[in-house]
Parts: sequence; C-alpha cells; structure tokens
Amino acid sequence: MKSKEERDVEKGYPKADFVAKLRRLADAIENEDRFEIQIAGERIYVPVRAKFTIEHERSDDEEEIEFQIKWERE
Repeated sequence: MKSKEERDVEKGYPKADFVAKLRRLADAIENEDRFEIQIAGERIYVPVRAKFTIEHERSDDEEEIEFQIKWERE
C-alpha cells in the first residue's frame, strides 16, 4: 500500500456547517456506512470499522472536548 504523508490539520467551520457535518456523521454511524468528509482540500474516507472516543482536556485558562474517530489503514 502507498504510504500517506503525515498530516496534522485543524480547521474551523461556521456553526451551521459544523452541525451539518455532525448530522452526516451520526447518520453514517447509525446506518453502518462509511463517512466521507473533505478537510483542508483532502477527501477522507472513514471506514465502518472506525473506533469513536471523546476526549476532554483542561488547562489553567481553557477547556477542550474532542470527538475522535480512529482507524488503522489497510
């Protein structure tokens, strides 16, 4: 399999776009379909076998919640 270049991208979205992406993700999970999303110009295909976690981080002046989707490439 062709090796992919390492990448670490964070992209902000307007609230309506973020909500629409979450709804599409929830529908894909419920229907056991793969989820497709484009982030910063790259199309990502999330397989049905992906694992889902929620992470919470806290520092002195901010808090963060991350909804994470992870999978191993085949």
